[in-house]
Amino acid sequence: MLKLLKSYNPLEAVAGSPVISSFSVRASGNMSLSYGETSLSLENRQSFLSPLNVDYQDLICAKQVHGNKVKYVNETDKGKGAVTYGTALPGTDGLITDIRNLPLGILTADCLSIFLYDPQRPAVGLLHAGWRGSKEKIVSCALELMRSKFKTNPVELFAGFGPAIKDCCYEVSDEFKDNFTTGLTQRQGRLYLDLAQVNRKELIGLGVKPEKIFDAGFCTVCEKEDFFSYRKEGKDCARILSVIMLR
Repeated sequence: MLKLLKSYNPLEAVAGSPVISSFSVRASGNMSLSYGETSLSLENRQSFLSPLNVDYQDLICAKQVHGNKVKYVNETDKGKGAVTYGTALPGTDGLITDIRNLPLGILTADCLSIFLYDPQRPAVGLLHAGWRGSKEKIVSCALELMRSKFKTNPVELFAGFGPAIKDCCYEVSDEFKDNFTTGLTQRQGRLYLDLAQVNRKELIGLGVKPEKIFDAGFCTVCEKEDFFSYRKEGKDCARILSVIMLR
């Protein structure tokens, strides 16, 4: 059971590299400063991030809007959204950087967090990919920006997926057939979406090697004892935090 764990490393296959990547679990508490019961959120962030040698006050967070905007951040952005929601980067769903000791954070409760690591620069990225962001190809937007900023070669890139609602539980309407050409399955007359599969195929199509894509494999609905789920708990449910940082 995950509920006894404080964090999980979605890029453990590249352990030993100069990158920290992890996501919290329900037992870690609410990490959001704007959803759910937030009175302990800063304390929760500190408790989760401290063992990772990440200062919670340095965290960079975004005001996520389910879009495809990805932003390059540097030292001037350190701490934005770390202790107050109002200072988070507006209208942003993805962050990339090549600056060391600059932690990037994404908050989710069913949506997919995507961790990116370019060992050549080195550089990292972190994306919030719900169905809207996936439809708008946030992965392609991130890799294009990483090419522009870092000359990232997708062949060298590592990617990891955090917990998300899986196609075992993510029932969608028939209109989704107009939005996606992959990641959809039909069972007993009902349609289901797999966010991880959609983004995995996009990554591969962009040149990322399949063996360099790692999926934590957790369904936030099936494993609701370990994760928060918007679908199960409603709009005011708490959020887990995904974080990545170059050391």
